[in-house]
Amino acid sequence: MSDNWTVRKATAWTTDYLKQKGVDAPRTDADLLLADALGVDRVRLIIDSDKPLTKDELASYRKRIERRANGEPLAYILGKREFYGREFLVDPRVLIPRPETEGLVEIVLRDLPPEGEVRVLDLCAGSGCVGITIALERTDARVDLVELDPGAAEVARSNVEKHGVGDRVRVLVGDLFAPVAGEPPYDGIAGNPPYIPAAEIPTLSREVQREPMLALDGGPDGLDLVRRIAEGAGRHLVPGGPLALELTIEQPPIAAELFRAAGFAEAHAEQDFTHRDRYVVARR
Repeated sequence: MSDNWTVRKATAWTTDYLKQKGVDAPRTDADLLLADALGVDRVRLIIDSDKPLTKDELASYRKRIERRANGEPLAYILGKREFYGREFLVDPRVLIPRPETEGLVEIVLRDLPPEGEVRVLDLCAGSGCVGITIALERTDARVDLVELDPGAAEVARSNVEKHGVGDRVRVLVGDLFAPVAGEPPYDGIAGNPPYIPAAEIPTLSREVQREPMLALDGGPDGLDLVRRIAEGAGRHLVPGGPLALELTIEQPPIAAELFRAAGFAEAHAEQDFTHRDRYVVARR
């Protein structure tokens, strides 16, 4: 990359460079990284495609390019990720929100009582995107976000503040149900626990391996946390209330058996937008 490059030339060069580095969506990333460096959106890049970049702008862009080329996830570089049509703050302390997780929100919203104030528990909350979205979509919902890692909880609190739901959403630090031991049962429970089998961690993409191991490693078969949730959830859920967890494919039918064995009246697998089993949904 040299001086006196326009927006068009800079993004074209970066697209080719990132492609050589094995980045999945090099053109999109090239645009978003430059837009972030310039403090504009992608539309402005199109409008100003022939605008020359200053030395400072190029230097700022280069730093972002090298971070991405070295395998750092785009969301961490930008410090944000869209989820359910809203922007959430993210950094290396939290798992990056994914489109599949939006289905978890939809299941819980669908299965909650349709009227009246409801209380929802979001386990392994990370950035808080699931619980905060439920609170934003259901304005009569009160939501508790539980996160084991204090750093991730800080990110969740920032997102609570960003979305203005601090009067209805709490962030609690602790291990699964421990922080809510004295609370009344919830009307619904959601969770995106770590579910990757430990032996598969080294096979994940270099980007995914940059995400917090605490949010990825689910033990030998990926179901360590699911077993603990199944064993403890009954005491924290109202009769008939829904519990929904996001898992990886192949796991939901096995998880459903775990919930039935733990005394849940009904448990089944549900599919994501790719028509693959992705969620286990259980009722006490």
